[in-house]
Amino acid sequence: MNRETETAAGRIGIADVIRFVLELFAFVSLGIWGFLAWPGPWLNIVLCIATPLFAILLWALFRSPRAVVKLDAFGKALIEILIMGSAALAWLNLGQPIVAVVFGVAATISGVISGRRELS
Repeated sequence: MNRETETAAGRIGIADVIRFVLELFAFVSLGIWGFLAWPGPWLNIVLCIATPLFAILLWALFRSPRAVVKLDAFGKALIEILIMGSAALAWLNLGQPIVAVVFGVAATISGVISGRRELS
């Protein structure tokens, strides 16, 4: 690779920033769901911490740019759909269908754009 393609590949665009914000929103959403959806003084605190940690672990192992386990495009898409879909379903479960739909559409568009860029 020449120097121009190396710098072009390392650039962070607006789509990358939006995707990162959506990832953070998904993790926070899972934490909010874990806290609000379950009764009890201890179960909700445990799930508030455990659900986003599990999602972050999945993302780090399989989907991040420096993933430990290398997957093909289908596997990466499956992990992303699992995490982003879980966050959208969490908002639906909390009685916030508008947030669920807006987040789901934004995550889908971002995932398609990112996936198309990765394939090319």
